[in-house]
Amino acid sequence: MNYILNPWPWYVSGPLITLVMALLLYFGKTFGMSSNLRTMCSIAGAGKVSDFFKFNWKENLWNLVVIVGAILGGFIGIHYLSNDSVTTLNPTTIEEIKNLGFNNVGAHLVPPEIYNLDVVFSVKGFLILIAGGFLIGFGTRYADGCTSGHAISGLSSLQKPSLIAVIGFFLGGLIMTNFIIPLIF
Repeated sequence: MNYILNPWPWYVSGPLITLVMALLLYFGKTFGMSSNLRTMCSIAGAGKVSDFFKFNWKENLWNLVVIVGAILGGFIGIHYLSNDSVTTLNPTTIEEIKNLGFNNVGAHLVPPEIYNLDVVFSVKGFLILIAGGFLIGFGTRYADGCTSGHAISGLSSLQKPSLIAVIGFFLGGLIMTNFIIPLIF
């Protein structure tokens, strides 16, 4: 079954994000998924291998709530907030995506030509996962944070490095979408 989520309107989701960010700023905390990964690796003993993971992870234990929230939110979204409608795309976008070799554009939340287990376990799919994982890991470490941390937490606290990182994320996404993906597919 194809699940399509109905997004919450901006006047509900925007104030909720603002409330969470205001609470985090008030308590002197930051938000981001990469910090959760660092905390989990530190808990698992990665500090024995790399100094990057040597820190007091107990002070960041509260941040693991983000992971629990992401899992619960995904479960609630797929089971209680989804419907059977299809994604509405611009006809020009549909034609451009079909030219890349994708079929049934808009019929699924994600294209099965990329997110199918047969594709993932192919040589090409495996190499794409390895290369993409390396680039994401390198970029996250180099930018000192992930997209969610910089775009939501960093921008809301008016951090200049976060603005630079977010501009880089968008430029990288545009380059990937317009130049690299057509070469891969």
